[in-house]
Amino acid sequence: MTTTLSSLFFLFSFLTFSLISSSPLQDPHLVTQEVNRKINGSLARRNLGYLSCGSGNPIDDCWRCDKNWEQNRQRLADCAIGFGKNAIGGKNGKIYVVTDSGDDDPVNPRPGTIRYAVIQDEPLWIIFARDMVIQLKEELIMNSFKTIDGRGASVHIAGGPCITIQYVTNVIIHGIHIHDCKQGGNAMVRDSPRHYGWRTVSDGDGVSIFGGSHVWVDHCSLSNCNDGLIDAIHGSTAITISNNYMTHHDKVMLLGHSDTYTQDKNMQVTIAFNHFGEGLVQRMPRCRHGYFHVVNNDYTHWEMYAIGGSANPTINSQGNRFVAPDDRFSKEVTKHEDAPEDEWKGWNWRSEGDLLVNGAFFTASGAEGASSSYARASSLSARPSSLVGTITTGAGVLTCRKGSSC
Repeated sequence: MTTTLSSLFFLFSFLTFSLISSSPLQDPHLVTQEVNRKINGSLARRNLGYLSCGSGNPIDDCWRCDKNWEQNRQRLADCAIGFGKNAIGGKNGKIYVVTDSGDDDPVNPRPGTIRYAVIQDEPLWIIFARDMVIQLKEELIMNSFKTIDGRGASVHIAGGPCITIQYVTNVIIHGIHIHDCKQGGNAMVRDSPRHYGWRTVSDGDGVSIFGGSHVWVDHCSLSNCNDGLIDAIHGSTAITISNNYMTHHDKVMLLGHSDTYTQDKNMQVTIAFNHFGEGLVQRMPRCRHGYFHVVNNDYTHWEMYAIGGSANPTINSQGNRFVAPDDRFSKEVTKHEDAPEDEWKGWNWRSEGDLLVNGAFFTASGAEGASSSYARASSLSARPSSLVGTITTGAGVLTCRKGSSC
């Protein structure tokens, strides 16, 4: 009996202090309702036999200990957090199995290829028949309501143009190696069963989100692309970038098109539980105009800076671990760009509960409190920075085997 009571107390304490999603642009009463909903939902899952791993990572604790994950793949869509938490991808759609790694014809793709799957109109949950390396001829232009789910196979999108999410909604990308992405374009490319068009030269991003919304990129490993690893521009919003492992790249993540593109003022992005690893230089992320929640990430490498921005973005940094490089000129986490000090001093950038290691320091700015601005840059409750190592230990692509927990 004592053990049972202790277990229940631990569960309640864990759920109370776990990262809990909260709706953007909502009042405190709705936040409280969301907390209660998450607690009740977690208890219900426990009663159904979906035991939490207890890692403190709410996404992973939602699904990873289910030995039947392969039969319950679409349950992943219920585990999103942050501003992209409503991205359902291909939930309730058919499972589509990619059997062909080729990409010979971007206008008339063969059935069985990833390009054929992502351009369809209906919701699809896309999985892979085996390990494969997919070298795309042109950008993979996705249609709405699609999930690319690499669990159970080692799937690389590499050596050519990569993924474009342009003016579509509800996309989940999970468990994919994305690397060595090149420029594409000056070619005809199909984006739906009924339409194809001329594409000019693309930047060579790993994942390019252009006017997209309700997007979730989770547990991917990204490196060494021509431009950004993940970029979101031109009015994109409602995005979560979580549990990814990023390495060997210069300009990691751009959020916001340009200082003059004011449509990005409504952008909201959550960056959570990622590991920013070896060989990274800058832009983790670089922000413009919008509202950015950077929470419980592990920053173990940068050469220039970790978090930067221009054009008055709101940056809410909470519970991260920042390990500065040994270079005494690169200890600053932040970089206020393209503005004199008397201007950037008014930008709302704050650090709460961050662990600053090896001389790292965060230059905060903005008005005291600025509660309404930070409310729009708050999407979940941060765990203590001392737990970041545990929370991010599984960042990047997971090794998921049939018949066992992932």
